[in-house]
Amino acid sequence: MNSPFIRSSDNPIITADHLPYRAHAAFNPGATRHGDDIALLVRVEGFRGQSHFAVARSADGEHDWRFDLTPALEGDVALHPEDAWGIEDPRIVYLPELALYAITFTSYSEDGPLVSLALTEDLVTFERLGPICPPDDKDAALFPRRFGNEWLMLHRPYGGGPANIVLSRSPDLRHWSEPELVLPARAGGWWDAGKVGLGPPPLETTAGWLLLYHGVRLTASGALYRSGLALLDLDDPTKVIARTDDWQFGPETDYERTGDVPNVVFPSGWVLDPSGERVLVYYGAADTVIGLATASMSDLLATLGVSAAA
Repeated sequence: MNSPFIRSSDNPIITADHLPYRAHAAFNPGATRHGDDIALLVRVEGFRGQSHFAVARSADGEHDWRFDLTPALEGDVALHPEDAWGIEDPRIVYLPELALYAITFTSYSEDGPLVSLALTEDLVTFERLGPICPPDDKDAALFPRRFGNEWLMLHRPYGGGPANIVLSRSPDLRHWSEPELVLPARAGGWWDAGKVGLGPPPLETTAGWLLLYHGVRLTASGALYRSGLALLDLDDPTKVIARTDDWQFGPETDYERTGDVPNVVFPSGWVLDPSGERVLVYYGAADTVIGLATASMSDLLATLGVSAAA
């Protein structure tokens, strides 16, 4: 298949061996620009089985990753009982209005996964706002700007039926409205039947808000995670302008097909280079390591049948 995504020849770009302390796996990172570097907030699983977050930095976003010597954010059951089974899968969005990075992540509570939110200006000190969605919910990310007086967030609640991408609204980042359906899972034999979830945060383009989302298909040998594209209206992100019928990125290599959870590519962070054309996509592979794939913005939009000049 002619995919718009090109894997780095250095993949996997990060493994547990890159950490400055003992760890089992490093995967599913959030990504952002921070100063002169691209910074990843990496989900690190220790040998206790629970996950925390660590910061890695690189000048070019591909090579020579430098990890901070200690974890950036760990579960804190004393103050946040929702962290009972650890914290997972961060997404990072910079909010220029507040000059802060917003980090949405999964706290795995005794009642199931839920969405938590933290703010930081330096990726060192974090202000936790606590849970913002009840269980079961995950795969959340904010839009980087307000719409009128409201912050908007995409997330994926799951009540036992189809798991769909929805949108909630907030006046203050603490209190969130009931979800509105945005991108439903498709029924039947589709690659994204039964369950979809947001990948990286929505990326603003001239044509609309670009989404890279994962779809899950259950097979005889387990769940298969692949990714497709969608485009939301710039002014009303509950409106879907376009959505790919075919999946665009799926497990192909040994490090994507073999690991703790086989046959998984899980994009969770992306960064647009200063030209506005090249997109660097960071993804977890088999819940074990981190890969990098690149794509051109024009190719991504063309795959959705729209022009970058729209």
